[in-house]
Amino acid sequence: MTETRSRPPVMRLTDAAAARVRSIIERSDRPVIGLRVGVKNGGCAGMEYTMEFAEQAGRFDEVVEDKGVKVLIDPKAVLYLLGTEMDFRTDKLAAQFVFNNPNQTSACGCGESVAITPARPEASVGA
Repeated sequence: MTETRSRPPVMRLTDAAAARVRSIIERSDRPVIGLRVGVKNGGCAGMEYTMEFAEQAGRFDEVVEDKGVKVLIDPKAVLYLLGTEMDFRTDKLAAQFVFNNPNQTSACGCGESVAITPARPEASVGA
């Protein structure tokens, strides 16, 4: 008999992030199931977080359901986002999603790009 272990979600959301994702989805001008999150090469630090509406789940998307909302993780981003907490913060000058990512090694001064080291899959097994 094979024993299966549940694994922790790639990402979790704060209450503020979940409320903002819910609000964005509700105001969409087309039917969407959630928000797709990923990373891409760019910016002065090397990588940038990406977000877009998801009308359907991709074949290899990692689906995270947290606090009543659905976030789909681009399969190419999973190792970069393991253990990340997605938050939404508002201050005097900005309102934005913030990624508290344990794999992030640095960020540029403007906060638009980051350096991220992929997580080692064996390191996340016991997490």
